[in-house]
Amino acid sequence: FFVSLGMPTLPKTFYERSLFLKPKDREVVCHASAWPIDGKDDVRIKMCIKIDEEDFRTIHHELGHIYYYLAYKDLPLIYQSSANDGFHEAIGDTIELSITPKYLKEIGLIKKIGPQDDISYLLKMALEKVAFLPFGLMVDKWRWQVFDGRLTPETYNSGWWKLREKYQGLKAPNERPANSFDPGAKYHIPGFTPYSRYFLAHILQFQFHKSLCKTAGHTGPLHECSIYGNKDAGQKLWKMLQMGVSQPWPEALEVATGSKTMDATAIRDYFAPLEKWLIEQNKEQKCGW
Repeated sequence: FFVSLGMPTLPKTFYERSLFLKPKDREVVCHASAWPIDGKDDVRIKMCIKIDEEDFRTIHHELGHIYYYLAYKDLPLIYQSSANDGFHEAIGDTIELSITPKYLKEIGLIKKIGPQDDISYLLKMALEKVAFLPFGLMVDKWRWQVFDGRLTPETYNSGWWKLREKYQGLKAPNERPANSFDPGAKYHIPGFTPYSRYFLAHILQFQFHKSLCKTAGHTGPLHECSIYGNKDAGQKLWKMLQMGVSQPWPEALEVATGSKTMDATAIRDYFAPLEKWLIEQNKEQKCGW
């Protein structure tokens, strides 16, 4: 995919040193991750790959990180990072949005494109992408309340569920005791990984996708666009990746989208057919909590 956009081929060492299969002789962390080992050409992914759709998408995501590392590797070390935390996560997600039936047919994974149920596809995507937004926001809101002292060990758990109800409309299925630590079930909490990057990425990926699709000359519904094989779109994306964190993030955003402002309207453009359908389905219904 990335080479089809005009980006360089991966170094030989990537294939020699990455972990693709779960070892039989030892336990490893299988949570997919991408690594810049030396700040130059030694880049690797660590992932126990299964042959299924989920891991197929995940590989595209992790390679988004890898190509970001390769794009800014010639910058001074201090600039070798993404424009902001959200950018690094957004690149792979942007590429994932191009995994369309058209793309799958072009690379030979399916033989023909049958009749498409756009509403079913968009509903599946919305449950992944749109439903994530309130969760992506509340995880770091909980962390920040821990850091500033508003939440104490006695209120860690109740504070977690208050935020989940406020932003997601969810409640625990039963009463949760104060000495439980339900936030710890989320990998990033005990892993001490900031989470607002994923919230930002879920906005940026659609903004990037819309702009790159326009560059690629796509004129149909946004959810049908794949930039696979389009070197104009690839050149625009690569130019932004090469900037690393050498400029303030609005400057990098402008290179990719023409705007210095994050804009979530691309999400509504992508899901427009679904939004229209849902409005009709929920007519006279009272939604929310």
